[in-house]
Amino acid sequence: MTEGGPAAPAPVLELRGLVKGFDGIPVIRGIDLAIREGEFLSVVGPSGSGKSTLLRLLAGLERPDAGEILLRERVMTCLTPQERPTCLVFQSLALFPHKSVGGNIEFPLKVRGVPGRARRDRARALMALVQLDPAYYRRNIRALSGGERQRVALARALAYDPEVLFFDEPLSALDQRLRRSLGAELAALQRATGKTFVYITHALDEAMGMSHRIAVLNAGRIAQIGTPDELYAQPVDRFVAETFGALNVIALTRDAGGWHEDGWRPVLPPDAQIAGEAAVAMIRPEALRLLGPGETAANRLEAEVMSDRGLGAHHRLELRARGRVWLLDLPRGVPRPAPGATVALGWDPADTILRAR
Repeated sequence: MTEGGPAAPAPVLELRGLVKGFDGIPVIRGIDLAIREGEFLSVVGPSGSGKSTLLRLLAGLERPDAGEILLRERVMTCLTPQERPTCLVFQSLALFPHKSVGGNIEFPLKVRGVPGRARRDRARALMALVQLDPAYYRRNIRALSGGERQRVALARALAYDPEVLFFDEPLSALDQRLRRSLGAELAALQRATGKTFVYITHALDEAMGMSHRIAVLNAGRIAQIGTPDELYAQPVDRFVAETFGALNVIALTRDAGGWHEDGWRPVLPPDAQIAGEAAVAMIRPEALRLLGPGETAANRLEAEVMSDRGLGAHHRLELRARGRVWLLDLPRGVPRPAPGATVALGWDPADTILRAR
């Protein structure tokens, strides 16, 4: 036990000083990462940030130029994928088109010499785990839908009984409704099996909904790692903050009187400590509010409503104040001013994220 609560689970997989480049161009630039036993860790980042290269290094499809990969303190860096107790679920799924559902799931068991009856029993148990109809056992893979094929790929991966499962955007080819459904099932499957999942994705909603922690990559480095709530509410910089949602950004400079933007001095969190002479104040759209007659706020701006867009559970208003556009989110059903109206915007210092720039 550590002071203040239980110790974090021990790492099952560790990356130490991992470096990888191609043709002299660095892609992974010294990554240190400890992946905990039994956690669902997602890796997100823009195109070119190094996500796919990192996954290939973890799975053994590429070797690093420097650094080590350890599984339970055993160095895995130079082992082939077949020699590692891990399994990769590809974006393309890589199922055998000429085999049945049962034949695909049983394949790793057959390679290991598991007897036929035991293979069939294990395949049927895995089908139940991933919620595949047992009647599909003899069905050809080509007769299945995309979602059903995804379930087969998961069952086959689990048949290897790996210590860690890696996922290369496995839901990206599915429609939004099916992605949500299978994403929830994948998170439930991880809880049921207790396996360690490492999930690469462009889809932030997937990562936020499924993960215990998320690692944010930026130009081959980990910008921040934390829980979804930590990354949203306590980003280390503007890059991470913008990765996880829309922002209103105020570029600040410091003088003898404190932080300001062209003479305007917003009220900032009293405990904010930023070194240097330049900073950004960031406010999420849902933290802004419309002020009624006589209502006050520590920060207040007069603004003109420019547009109103419905975004499902909320509406996003675009307003103009201080020569730029501000975003404000209101729950559906809350009265909203019409475009062209002049309103007062307000927000609290505690809702301001202040970071260096």
